[in-house]
Amino acid sequence: MIATAQRHLLLHMTANGSLAMPGQELFVVSRGEGPYVDDADGNRYIDGLSGLYCCQLGYSYGPEFAEAAEKQLRELCYSPLWSGSAHPTAIELAERLSRIAPVDIEHTFFSSGGAEAVETAWKIARRYHALRGEPGRTKAIARRGAYHGLTIGTLSLTDDPGLTEPYGPPAIDTRFVSNTDRFGLAPEYADDGLYTARLLAELEDAILAEGPETVAMLIAEPVQNRGGCITPPQGYWQGLRALADRYGLLLVADEVITAFGRLGEWFGGDRYGARPDMITVAKGITAGYAPMGATLVGQGVVEVINRPGAVLNHGYTFAGHPLSATIALRNLEIMERDRILENVRDLQGHLAGRMASLADLRIVGDVRGAGFFYACELVGDHEDGGFGDTARADLIADLIPRRLREAGLLARVYNRSAPLVQIAPPLISDRALLDRIADILAETLAEASARI
Repeated sequence: MIATAQRHLLLHMTANGSLAMPGQELFVVSRGEGPYVDDADGNRYIDGLSGLYCCQLGYSYGPEFAEAAEKQLRELCYSPLWSGSAHPTAIELAERLSRIAPVDIEHTFFSSGGAEAVETAWKIARRYHALRGEPGRTKAIARRGAYHGLTIGTLSLTDDPGLTEPYGPPAIDTRFVSNTDRFGLAPEYADDGLYTARLLAELEDAILAEGPETVAMLIAEPVQNRGGCITPPQGYWQGLRALADRYGLLLVADEVITAFGRLGEWFGGDRYGARPDMITVAKGITAGYAPMGATLVGQGVVEVINRPGAVLNHGYTFAGHPLSATIALRNLEIMERDRILENVRDLQGHLAGRMASLADLRIVGDVRGAGFFYACELVGDHEDGGFGDTARADLIADLIPRRLREAGLLARVYNRSAPLVQIAPPLISDRALLDRIADILAETLAEASARI
């Protein structure tokens, strides 16, 4: 199987040519059950990352989803949402999403995944401003270290030179401002009011420097994934809303990761009082049982783009596919029936306490996150808290990920914007499983601490 994959399969975000080198291996997941996955050799792991933040329900709801899928496929396998055509399942899902979305978010534009959802938000923003007589609003504002997708358009909103530079100049003129990471800042910024004021002042200065009449939208995640589960200070999202209103730009909440229970709410922004004009989602909308993305659009935006005669010249072949829409509807039904959000709310305090205790370890500089979404930022023995090249190779690239996997935990260990260990366990996890995850992290990071 591994040799066949090396001959024929190109993996994403992977140095594919290195897989055949000595010491490299292909990790093949063959099945899942509950919060666990098994590899091709029969080894079992806690899926501490929910696939790639997708599998909110774990892996044991297959029979229910299969039943829904079979019924849908017997009735209608495909119909596009194109040129005045629709199908009942997409219509039902759009209505269902409007009932759980924040106030004034009433419409949904479906896509196949998260990057397409973000690309759609950008195109809707451009169309909105053009129809209002402001075609010069061609710029975006995003946050430093942010990741919003890998299409040419969404790469423009992604602050990572390693991802963007190989593909040339950005398609969208984007200005990056600070994210909400307080680690390493002066102690006075522990005060939410002071820190929020600083961030909003910087953002307003950026809008004025670019020219408010040139900025179409601001995009931000309620909790920023890249950089390690970076949470906002109190009042931050209310301030974003006020600045967007003051200068006429649209506010987009990228909830590809944080929606559908990850933070204990249907939409992560609800936890922080966010009132965006658009919300982008994917991943958890189907709990990983089918591909789907969506851009949820506020009433004020729709009133403009739906003006008589206005055409939204944008679409995707498989957007709102009947099978994916059916899976999404069943997912929402299961989440309500089995009280998935309540499980996160009930256990998030316990997980927060277990994760906070990791800060006592020498290698852990900061622990941050919310809900079932946490990261440890790692520090070395240099005066600036950094790691030397040898320590990076030995600890972050080798020891920590190897020990975690040997202990039966799949987590994210990466070193791009910062050296991090991140978890996002399935939302069905119970207290005992969360404790096991925390225990494995503690044992692994204690061993790494002893080596710096």
